[in-house]
Amino acid sequence: MKRQKRDRLERAHSQGFKAGLAGRSKEQCPYQQVDPKSEWLGGWREAIENRNMYKT
Repeated sequence: MKRQKRDRLERAHSQGFKAGLAGRSKEQCPYQQVDPKSEWLGGWREAIENRNMYKT
């Protein structure tokens, strides 16, 4: 995989993570293409899990 493509996917993951920490809904994902969307959602899920872990 080219570095440029990996950077884009890493950025999508990071943006999803930030959105999850902010409490945004997963329906607010800005991506339509499969790869970046799945990375964004993966970051979002990770953030939601972290938020739930530290709430208790």
